[in-house]
Amino acid sequence: MTERDIPKSWSLGKAREPDITTRLSRSGQLNETKMSGVPPADSSSKSVKQSKPNTSEQLPPSGRGSGKVPRWLKSWVLWVLLLTLVPGSIAFMATSMLLKLPSAPNCPSIFWPLASASVRLHCAQLAASKQTVKDLLQAIALVKQLPQSHPLRSEIDRLLEQWSRDILKLADESFQQGKLEEAIATARQIPEDMAAHKLVTEQITDWEKIWSEAEGIYQQAENEMREQHWHDAFMAAAKLLRVDNKFWSSIKYDQLNRLITTAREDGDKLAKAENLAQSGSVDNLLKAIKIAESIQKESYVYQKAQEAIPQFGRTMLDLAQKRLDNREADEAISIAQQIPLSTGLQSETEDFVAIAEAQRNAWIGNVAGLETAISQAQQIDPSRAVYDKAQQLIARWQLEIEDVSKLEKAREIASQGTINDLTAAIAEAQQVPENNPRGEEARAEINGWVAQIQTIEDRPYLERAEEIAVLEDINSLGAAIAEANQIRRGRALYREAQRKIAIWTAKIERIEDQPYLDQARELARSGNLSAAINVAQQIPSGRALSGEAQAAIDDWRSQIRARENWKRAREVALTGTPQALAEAIRLANRVPRSNILSSDASIAIDQWSQQILDIARSQGESDISRAIETAKLIPRNSAVYNAAQEQIRTWREFLNPAPTPEQQFDPLLPNRFQPQQ
Repeated sequence: MTERDIPKSWSLGKAREPDITTRLSRSGQLNETKMSGVPPADSSSKSVKQSKPNTSEQLPPSGRGSGKVPRWLKSWVLWVLLLTLVPGSIAFMATSMLLKLPSAPNCPSIFWPLASASVRLHCAQLAASKQTVKDLLQAIALVKQLPQSHPLRSEIDRLLEQWSRDILKLADESFQQGKLEEAIATARQIPEDMAAHKLVTEQITDWEKIWSEAEGIYQQAENEMREQHWHDAFMAAAKLLRVDNKFWSSIKYDQLNRLITTAREDGDKLAKAENLAQSGSVDNLLKAIKIAESIQKESYVYQKAQEAIPQFGRTMLDLAQKRLDNREADEAISIAQQIPLSTGLQSETEDFVAIAEAQRNAWIGNVAGLETAISQAQQIDPSRAVYDKAQQLIARWQLEIEDVSKLEKAREIASQGTINDLTAAIAEAQQVPENNPRGEEARAEINGWVAQIQTIEDRPYLERAEEIAVLEDINSLGAAIAEANQIRRGRALYREAQRKIAIWTAKIERIEDQPYLDQARELARSGNLSAAINVAQQIPSGRALSGEAQAAIDDWRSQIRARENWKRAREVALTGTPQALAEAIRLANRVPRSNILSSDASIAIDQWSQQILDIARSQGESDISRAIETAKLIPRNSAVYNAAQEQIRTWREFLNPAPTPEQQFDPLLPNRFQPQQ
């Protein structure tokens, strides 16, 4: 049987049969041939040669008369053909037999208990050449049972060690492909009596350690993603590149990076949704819910998005409640009906709308509206969360029906507008208890009707006071104030009366205090500022003209200080020293620009500054440093300030001359002739 007769499970593949196996196989075939009695190729040639003499011996001897030789035996052509064909055929057959290889054994059909060592080794190598776990294990099983004393034992041990390591290598390939369990199962198939088995436990421990480390890194990155710490998540993912496993460092790393990128995009969406929700508008809340709904389940931000959606819906429900508290029932119902089903607030929304519709009818304020509200509230099922609230509202509205009837009757009575009618309306409204739902409304109506009664009663006092105050003299204004003061505190027209009293009082104060202010101003115009101040101070503070008088007093005092400073400045300047002149300039600068002396002070400042500059120039002829200090006394608002500064720069340049170009760049004098700053 040839190699093509071997089944697929025993295919040689691309493996090449070792030389020792070939030798053993060939020697085995030769021995089997001898035992079976089949002659070798060279024995055929020898038998042919031996047959030729026998043929010639059977012919009758020549020259004997016993028989006649046939003519065809005498033909030389026949003998040439025989001598050519027979040796050629024999040579061809011998060559073919010598060159023909022995057929390979049929490994799957061999009865292994009787198989020879060479056959086992040959078939094991064929199986191992396929480099699969199953075939390598079969190869190991074929030869490991051979006796230790076998002549090929060293070769067998070497092959067993190689095949065991090949299995471990295949297991590691599975591990690198991300198949940890398969790798462990493959490695544990190595027989325990193999020398390579001691590496199995160590290798499995190493794999599990690497796998656990990679899973920990992956878990860390997932946790960072859930907390939306994107930078930390990327940093954690980068650690996978250092994991000694191709599956984690390539496939899982790329997968994790894509997940982080997607999660970050979803995180930005969620952040945008939260920012929109913070605005508090219904449209933005609906947009926020829609954005949160667009985040897929596979995203690590999905859970937070799902938690945010009910929060956004709850915010909308709170907005609706605020509108309802402000009695904007239509707007509140509209907001509640827009809350999406994804918020999980459908039952709460329905309850809210049912209560809001009932309250909207109750707020109409008449008996029909209250009866409609009660009917709507009674339709709420006891299993609903707002059932208790509905029952409380029903009880309240039933009381309100009675209160509304009384208030409507009171309003009808008060519509006549007379004191008696208003008094009767108040009595009717007072029948509504304060703790009743409409008690506050009844109190408000009563207060309004009381104010109307007080207005009717007190208006004549205020009208008479206004008529008296028309003359606007002290006596008339005083009488008007007395008339208006009859309106007591707490009455409806009290504030109006007090406002008019304040106006009339101010007019009286102006009439009384105006002569003092006029006299003071006359004294000030005459130059007697001290007397003017004394007269103006006779107007007490808090009176109508006290503010105007105080402003005039402040102005006159400023003028007095300006005169004193101007006088003092001229006296100090008479000394003529630079310091005295500088002090005179300082005093003159205190004269306000609005004062009449301001122009004289400006002229004097320029003159005194010129004197200081002249003194400084005189000092500069002998003491430049002293001259500089003197020139510095000239103020900035002086006309000669710029000239003084120019003179100071000239003196400083003289004291600190700049180095010449030759001195500046002299390498022998690097520090002596540097320009001073």
